[in-house]
Amino acid sequence: MQEWLFAKAADLGRGIGAGKIDPVDLAECYLEAAANHPDAARIYARTAPDRTLSEAAAARSRAQSSARLGPLDGVPVSWKDLIDSKDIATEAGTALMEGRTPSADAPVLAQGTSSGLVFMGKTHLSEIAFSGLGYNPITATPPNINGPDLVPGGSSSGAAASLAYGLAAGAIGSDTGGSIRLPAAWNGLVGFKPAHGAHPLEGIVPLCRRFDTIGPLARSVEDAALLDAALGGAPVDLAGASLHGTRLAVMDTVVGEGLEPAVSMAFEQALDRLARAGAQITRIALPEVAAAYPLAALLYAPEAWAYWRDYITPAPHKMFDQIYERISAGQQVAAPDYIAAWDELHALRRTYASATAGYDAILCPAAPITAPSISRLTSDSAYYKQVNLQALRNTRLANLFGLASVNLPLDQPMTGLLLNALPAQQGALLRLAKAAEAALAT
Repeated sequence: MQEWLFAKAADLGRGIGAGKIDPVDLAECYLEAAANHPDAARIYARTAPDRTLSEAAAARSRAQSSARLGPLDGVPVSWKDLIDSKDIATEAGTALMEGRTPSADAPVLAQGTSSGLVFMGKTHLSEIAFSGLGYNPITATPPNINGPDLVPGGSSSGAAASLAYGLAAGAIGSDTGGSIRLPAAWNGLVGFKPAHGAHPLEGIVPLCRRFDTIGPLARSVEDAALLDAALGGAPVDLAGASLHGTRLAVMDTVVGEGLEPAVSMAFEQALDRLARAGAQITRIALPEVAAAYPLAALLYAPEAWAYWRDYITPAPHKMFDQIYERISAGQQVAAPDYIAAWDELHALRRTYASATAGYDAILCPAAPITAPSISRLTSDSAYYKQVNLQALRNTRLANLFGLASVNLPLDQPMTGLLLNALPAQQGALLRLAKAAEAALAT
């Protein structure tokens, strides 16, 4: 049964449907792996064996009576520890919320459960989800599958590790500036950020509600699409997905600058494979993107501070100093500047939508850099600030412009390809990602 630990969620679901996999056996396999893994405490903030086995037993009964709730009914999935779970602590990676235990599941978790997803537990994250690195000295820093001294990427760091280390078949994270797609890229996974508003944010400990999104990390595009549908997203038929005749654009503005050699090489090789599979690729400049990036400092920290200030002000000493410094800067932004920045961003979004409407997706590397070392981050404060901003630079494009976005892992470790599309193209984006995934595998 060890092969189940690294199987695709869709294949496990098919095995359950065919009567070849018992959901209880599957759940016990994952629970045993989590109990025995040497890094499990750095990946899971807490597991919930009673809930896991109860839900697996219900999935077994449904499978035996041909009444399955969906294609992933009975498949074990991890949940980021900022998604409320009934009677199970949800602490958002911070001592500020230690012991916080919700009385109800978040609607998105309730929807996942009603689709048959089996709850495996809550995964660690960057403190209050406000870092792309995944380093968290307050609770835990999950491992990176590529090396013991590398950060995993964040903020859905434990979500990525739960998949990469075979401790869940799927993972649900959140993405405010890249927090699903960056750890996916740095751990060789698919990450899908739906368009903003695709899933309800009630019961989610917020960072910035106007940018927060909920979505899956997965081992394949099919898994990501099925997980998203299990959360309430529209089902997407991936059959027959092809790149022939698709129009793709490579944006050279901002996101193509300052790439590490390994990132640049992997990206160019990926473009070559997509072109050979029939995609038409054009390089374009989108100056509105460069204009949007400076607005982030006026938008993210103030909104985050508005929620978190009542937790932070009585006990700032409980926070990792880098996170405290970043979020407390929000109190320095004046309300007129915040409002003007949103007005400007909305105008830039309209310009971007018009300029990209003729393309099926806009492409860029997932990050300009690969994962930095923990040892250097902890000894060099200036370096931490520098690489945290670098790490999230390319993923943040989709958050700033309200796009749907998919990361596909590339051959070179810790590199990924982002496919970004307008919200109305979200289903088409997943089909495109499925075709691109096949092309990249050749």
